[in-house]
Amino acid sequence: MKQTSLFENGLIWFGAGLSIAEILTGTYLAPLGFKVGLLAILLGHVIGCVLLFLAGVIGGKMRLSAMDSTKMSFGQKGCLLFAALNVLQLVGWTAIMIYDGALAADGLLHSGIWIWAIVIGILIIVWIFIGLTNLGKLNTIAMTALFVLSLVLFKVIFFNTDFVMPIAVSDDMMTFGAAVELAVAMPLSWLPLISDYTREAEKPFAATFTSVLVYSVVSIFMYMIGMGAAIFTGEYDIAQIMLKTGLGVVGLLIIVFSTVTTTFLDAYSAGVSCVSISSKIQEKWAAIIVTVIGTIAAIVYPMDNITNFLYLIGSVFAPMIAVQIADYFILKKADSEKNAFQWRNLIVWLAGFIIYRMLMHVDTPLGNTLPDMVITVVLCLIVEKVAEAMRK
Repeated sequence: MKQTSLFENGLIWFGAGLSIAEILTGTYLAPLGFKVGLLAILLGHVIGCVLLFLAGVIGGKMRLSAMDSTKMSFGQKGCLLFAALNVLQLVGWTAIMIYDGALAADGLLHSGIWIWAIVIGILIIVWIFIGLTNLGKLNTIAMTALFVLSLVLFKVIFFNTDFVMPIAVSDDMMTFGAAVELAVAMPLSWLPLISDYTREAEKPFAATFTSVLVYSVVSIFMYMIGMGAAIFTGEYDIAQIMLKTGLGVVGLLIIVFSTVTTTFLDAYSAGVSCVSISSKIQEKWAAIIVTVIGTIAAIVYPMDNITNFLYLIGSVFAPMIAVQIADYFILKKADSEKNAFQWRNLIVWLAGFIIYRMLMHVDTPLGNTLPDMVITVVLCLIVEKVAEAMRK
């Protein structure tokens, strides 16, 4: 089987970071002001990307997909819970990304949201048909073009003297801890996907490091664009930001192709997760079906605020990776794939999920993810010690 090079892995994750979802989430941080908002973005990405790296290493070294790697901690049948939840979150992401892309594109060129949703959906299916290991040249061209266009957008927002009315700074709308959590949430949402790509790398460890480094830099850059645009133009709507910056056709290209390159990864990984549920499913066709469902959902349902969706992803997958980290790196006992269910770890995960939801009502400067994961790892170690004592 053809394996992906470091360059190809870097390009894949460049496309993941180059997303209007990052720009949109960045706008939510504008009430904190640029300096405090930037600090929240940086801190959140450090937390989220360290977790993303550890998840990529586990799957990459074992040559397992993200969801297959959960078998080692939760059992052959226990992992199906996370595979199913991952498919649901990826269908959700696919729909949200297509909706946001179509809404923004329609704001620039008024052809109808449903038309743009179909256009973006078709382009994603084209990317899926080309396939992960054959995207090299096309991805290189698309990523280079998008990078140049994004630099133009960055220059217009941050170096345009026409924008002289920044919005008022207020922490009433957004606390620092909540901002950190929104910055953590985006890399965390990729956590159940990363080893779907590192498993096919020539050098899994190096590919994981390269992927996470590239993603983190690009994602921070896009968050800054979103936050800066909201602060300096006073606009939170991506289409209006593009119009105010005078980037008509250029803005349209950024919106459409950044949506395609990001959402392709969501749809592809949904296909891979479906294979974890049943080996009879073909991942390419499952990915196409997910894209079609996402396109229909984007046409039918408005999805204007994704903060609750991001918090839900955090509450499910932060304690999941915490259990995997404890099992693989600390206890070195990730061997539960022989069992149908690893009930101890499933109960610890459920406790971590509940604790995360409780922490959402507590404002900590580090957000919810890091405290929740520390507690979950400690719980995992305590439960293992108790289990060992009972066996003696």
